[in-house]
Amino acid sequence: MVVIRLRRAGSKKRPFFRIVVTDSRAARDSSFVEILGHYNPRTKPALVQVDKDRVDFWMKQGAQPSDSVRTLIKHHLTPAPVQEPAATPAAATEAK
Repeated sequence: MVVIRLRRAGSKKRPFFRIVVTDSRAARDSSFVEILGHYNPRTKPALVQVDKDRVDFWMKQGAQPSDSVRTLIKHHLTPAPVQEPAATPAAATEAK
């Protein structure tokens, strides 16, 4: 089975992750099919760069994202809901 998961890079105590497509039986840092993006948890805020088109392509092909990748996609790739400005009480009284 093909999975989308994190592949650790960076030095000791300075983690940096690549989001990759790989075979589920492969070791965490071994071979992969394609790099889809990067995740750096050490920056404030955490830096996430992912090619959304390629993620969608691989998911349509049957690739299953890991729990960590699913959370990253949910929090960083989905657009934030647009909040409409609330009507002020003064504007409401003028409308009457």
